Amino acid sequence: MLPVPAFRDFIHEQRLFDPSDQILLAVSGGKDSVLMAHLFNEAGFRFGIAHCNFTLRGAESDGDEAFTRELAAGFGVPFYTVHFDTGFFAATRKISVQMAARELRYDWFEEIRKANDYQFIAIAHHRNDAVETMLLNLTRGTGIAGLHGIRAKRGSLIRPLLFLKRDEIDELTAQNGLAYREDSSNLSVKYARNKIRRQVIPVLKTLNPDLENTFESGALYFAELEEFLNYQVDKLREELFSETSPFIKINISRLMTLHPRKLLWFGLFRPFGFSAAVLDDLAGSLPTCSGKIFRSKTHQLLADREYLFLSPVKENDPAGVTVLQATDAMITWNGLVFSQTTRERENTMFTSETTRAFTDTERLVYPLLVRSWRQGDVFRPLGMKGQKKLSDFFTSQKIPLNQKSAIAVLVNGNGEIIWVAGWRMDDRYKINQHTKKVTIFETVK
Repeated sequence: MLPVPAFRDFIHEQRLFDPSDQILLAVSGGKDSVLMAHLFNEAGFRFGIAHCNFTLRGAESDGDEAFTRELAAGFGVPFYTVHFDTGFFAATRKISVQMAARELRYDWFEEIRKANDYQFIAIAHHRNDAVETMLLNLTRGTGIAGLHGIRAKRGSLIRPLLFLKRDEIDELTAQNGLAYREDSSNLSVKYARNKIRRQVIPVLKTLNPDLENTFESGALYFAELEEFLNYQVDKLREELFSETSPFIKINISRLMTLHPRKLLWFGLFRPFGFSAAVLDDLAGSLPTCSGKIFRSKTHQLLADREYLFLSPVKENDPAGVTVLQATDAMITWNGLVFSQTTRERENTMFTSETTRAFTDTERLVYPLLVRSWRQGDVFRPLGMKGQKKLSDFFTSQKIPLNQKSAIAVLVNGNGEIIWVAGWRMDDRYKINQHTKKVTIFETVK
């Protein structure tokens, strides 16, 4: 007999899915996923089966695929399969074969789910998998997020076998005569998870035979602790991070008072991809590191005197963004030195060098930004009444594509372009008869 009532109760308690939903089952052919498929069938749920052939074990991999195809046919449900060149993918991405297989399968499962109107993807993880995951995360140093083990539901992924232990699955498959495939790679201890499963956990169980239940209790505690911490960090981020498009402004002195620093800083900047190492570098540099830039893959933090300026890194903006305050006499951007001086109009000597821009001080809204051009940028070239796309201006000036990103664009605090440095200033910022003060911008290589 299969534990269908307990299976249904777990799904209901964890709110995994509605009985009317259609679920895509990830079935490898091993006993865990085979038992899951039989439970779905016995419970009368609507489902399909998806199988990945990672082409890592030759005929054995093909045998797994044939087995799962027959399993789906026996249930009369849809079957989906795919072949991956996992070794090649791992080599090109410079990641382990296990990480490559994980990335490939989850991306493909999601594609199948969306294309075929499945509400969720069911993965056959059980309680022992949760223990192994927690131990792996401890060895890798993933912090609190890694200590809640495997959640029963996360996004479109559900794990309806987390109410069972491995020995219970072994017993159920034997009692019910369920056919399954044995993965020979599970016997190898060269993989970290197998090493923990076969060499570490047996030793721990001599200390605590009830290890699975102990870890489950701990995982629930850490899950609640993470939820509480995330709530508090989100509130703190709302207080400290001030949105002033196109960047977020963060008060440095307020940031420096936070304690415990490592925990709170990592939580605050985690959505922007900053590593603990970069944040440690930032902490060691503050508060006297004006002009220094700290980067993640997606964002950059620019340190000014009083604030950090957080902004996304654009593909065509490799040098990032530099902030220019009214009090700055000089800044640098991409090897280019920017200077600014402000004078009374009657004390200003006007020249026509392209390396200088003479602007009406009253029209400037600080802080200003210095950056590369971006798709969609428009300005009003000096002497023109209408606007022109910056890309069209570059074309008209016959500027090669590979040189465009090296040209500095000075942007006002209201988002308008003031000056395309070395080429043309915006007509809206020129000196007129009403100008009292002149701010001069100059670039030097």
